[in-house]
Amino acid sequence: MDSLTIAEGLGLIFDLDGVVLHSNPVHEVAWAEYLKRLGVAMPAGFAQQMYGKRNDQILAELLPGLAPEAIVQHSQDKEALFREMIAPEFEERLTPGLREFLAANADRPIGLGTNAEKANADFALDTAGIRKYFRTIVNGWMVPHAKPAPDIYLRVAEELGLAPRNCIIFEDSFSGVSAGLAAGARVVGITSTHKHFPMLDLSVRHFAEPALAAWLAKQRPI
Repeated sequence: MDSLTIAEGLGLIFDLDGVVLHSNPVHEVAWAEYLKRLGVAMPAGFAQQMYGKRNDQILAELLPGLAPEAIVQHSQDKEALFREMIAPEFEERLTPGLREFLAANADRPIGLGTNAEKANADFALDTAGIRKYFRTIVNGWMVPHAKPAPDIYLRVAEELGLAPRNCIIFEDSFSGVSAGLAAGARVVGITSTHKHFPMLDLSVRHFAEPALAAWLAKQRPI
C-alpha cells in the first residue's frame, strides 16, 4: 500500500481555501480592492476575522443592513475578482503534494466541504484538473449553517456513505477545525493560515510531509 493511501473504510474530506489552495492572502487583497471600489476601508484585523467564514457572515460585518439579494450580488462580484486575481499564480498556490495524495486514494471516498462559493470550488477543481477525484462537493450555501457549525461536514460524510468518525478532514481555520470536530470526524490541520492547532493531534504544512504519511498509516475505520 502506498504510504499516502488510507485504509479501506475511511474517507477524505478537504476544505478549499487554505487546504487545496494557499488562497487566503489573495482573498485578503481581493476584499481590500473590492471594498475600495465601494468606498469602504478594510477594518484593522479584518483578515483574521474572515478566515473560515461564509461570505454572508463577512458581508454582514462589513456592510451591515444589506438586503439578501444585495449580499448574494456582492458575494458573487467579490469572488469573481478573487478568481481573476489568483488565476495567474494558481499553480504555485496549489498545496504541495495534493495531486499525489488524491491519486494515491483515487478509489477511496473523497469529498470537498467548503464555506466558499460554488463558482470558486468549480474554478479550483477544474483548473487543477482534480475534479475527477471528488465524489461530492458541498459548499456553504447548500446547508442551513456554515462553519463552525458541523452541517457541511455532516452532509459530505452522508453523501460519501460514511460515518463522520471514519472521515479524515483537512482544515486550515479554527472555524473549520471546530466544524470537523463537532461533526465527530478526525481532523488534520494544514498550517497555511494558523501555525498551531492546540486542539488537534496532528498539523502539517502540506500533503507531502512524512508526519502525515506516518499518521495515516495508523488510522483504521471504527
